[in-house]
Amino acid sequence: MEVWESAIMGVVQGLTEFLPVSSSGHLAIMQRLFGVEGGNMSFDVTVHLATALASIVVFRREIGAIIAGAFRFQLNPQTVYLINIAVSMLPVIFVGLMLGEQIETLFDGSLILVGAMLIVTAGLLALSGYVRAGVNPITPKRAFVVGLAQAVAVLPGLSRSGTTIVAGLLQGVRREEMARFSFMMVIIPILGMAALDMTKSEFVFERHDLAGFATAFFTGLFACKAMVRLVSRGKLVWFAIYCAAAGLLALLLEIFM
Repeated sequence: MEVWESAIMGVVQGLTEFLPVSSSGHLAIMQRLFGVEGGNMSFDVTVHLATALASIVVFRREIGAIIAGAFRFQLNPQTVYLINIAVSMLPVIFVGLMLGEQIETLFDGSLILVGAMLIVTAGLLALSGYVRAGVNPITPKRAFVVGLAQAVAVLPGLSRSGTTIVAGLLQGVRREEMARFSFMMVIIPILGMAALDMTKSEFVFERHDLAGFATAFFTGLFACKAMVRLVSRGKLVWFAIYCAAAGLLALLLEIFM
């Protein structure tokens, strides 16, 4: 992978990690268009670390308050929030431990599944337009359901942020709160998976990875802030149209390229 290719892929990762359009699906499409082979562990780890860092920067005040509240060693809103995040992680940890190898086989470069899941994402986002604004807070039960949605969203082409946000909205969770929770709940799993991957022999950091990290981080900052505002205003229908078009493009690329 050339430096310019890494930089472009980083932009794609940074935008699509937060916007409800599937980062894995878009990276697969871009790799096909540029003729770049997937499976570059160091690049994947680097850009995911960049988007996790972007989330930490955007939500630094909330994260600081949660950490401070946790060290009071008493039940308070901050420790409850931390419990909700921990509960939301259970399904994806289970899926990763039990089905990790099977899931990796889905990322084989084929765009059939990617296209189909992008169209499913479009349907979910369209559905969110019919959900009334909720007033419910995040609870452990609701967090677990959102966690189940995140576990399903490991499928390439199925947007993690879109799936989890819609799962919360369908439970009546407040829009802005659900957007923030969706982005904060993934920070620890990303950091944990990155730490594990960096211990593997296949991980070899290369010069072009730095370009991907930089572009993924800065575009991630923009996309994360923008997405919280968009969810709060209930404006996801345009992403549904976009995902449907991207899904169709993926299918056409698989057939003709």
